[in-house]
Amino acid sequence: MFTATSSAFAASESDFNAYVKSLKNEALEQGFSSTLLDRAFNDITFRPTAVKADKNQPEKKITLDDYIVSRVPDWKAEQAVQQYLSNKALLDKIGEEYGVQPRFIVALWGNESNFGKIQGSYSVLSALASLAYEGRREALFKKNFFAALTILDQGHIPIDSFKGSWAGAMGQTQFMPLSFLTYAVDYDGDGKKDIWGTPADVFASIANYLSSEGWDDSGTWGRQVRLTQDVPISGLSKTNMRPLSYWQEQGVRRFDGSDLPKVDVKASLIMPDGESGRIYLVYNNFHTLMKWNRSSYFGVSVGYLSERIKRGY
Repeated sequence: MFTATSSAFAASESDFNAYVKSLKNEALEQGFSSTLLDRAFNDITFRPTAVKADKNQPEKKITLDDYIVSRVPDWKAEQAVQQYLSNKALLDKIGEEYGVQPRFIVALWGNESNFGKIQGSYSVLSALASLAYEGRREALFKKNFFAALTILDQGHIPIDSFKGSWAGAMGQTQFMPLSFLTYAVDYDGDGKKDIWGTPADVFASIANYLSSEGWDDSGTWGRQVRLTQDVPISGLSKTNMRPLSYWQEQGVRRFDGSDLPKVDVKASLIMPDGESGRIYLVYNNFHTLMKWNRSSYFGVSVGYLSERIKRGY
């Protein structure tokens, strides 16, 4: 069962096997069938690379400019436009039903999995069991492990196809199992919430997440701005949201130097790299994107790609 090669991990083989056995016993207590569990637990192996990736996530500092160049290169923007146009009828239908502009669905899809091309090759169960065993965030990964068993029990995907990222994120949406159970949608009505291979389910699941978390399709995500003087407040805290008229009075201007729009909208002023970097006014929809991923860099990259889709390149 244990596949690590280092002596440190090899010394823990019996500990990991015992931990996996305890997970199986707990799953039996929760009511999962022994038939399902025998199949699900048959190939669970320790994944030290998942633990290493979790411990060694980059502390940066890359800049937002670097991040956007790497996450949204021109070729990805071009592909995003192509995907948007080739799926337009379906995207428009889903977008109208859920109240989410299709360009944001495509932008999230592109950022998460490169339009389904990069979904991860880790066994979801092995990754989650390994991360739970490591212990730093055991409660979180255990909950996701049992959610993953529920996904299998409900028949959404076969065990041998149940692959994802090193952290257990799955499919073209890169949902964690708990998010899958909350937001995934069987849009085509075939009885499976197929975020791995069915575009309709992928698009509807993304739209359902955004809609459920407060998306408003009457507005957008934000805009890049510039400062003409020091501002008294900034940051993503909702207590720092102010009307655009307030930001206009504080010397905030559109990036081209012109006045801000005269509309009754509240915004947060964010400076991910400080005053010397890119500066944005972001709206409530950006706060919804931050629920998807807590990185302001990620949120800006999604907004940026959505603008490229809107422009058509």
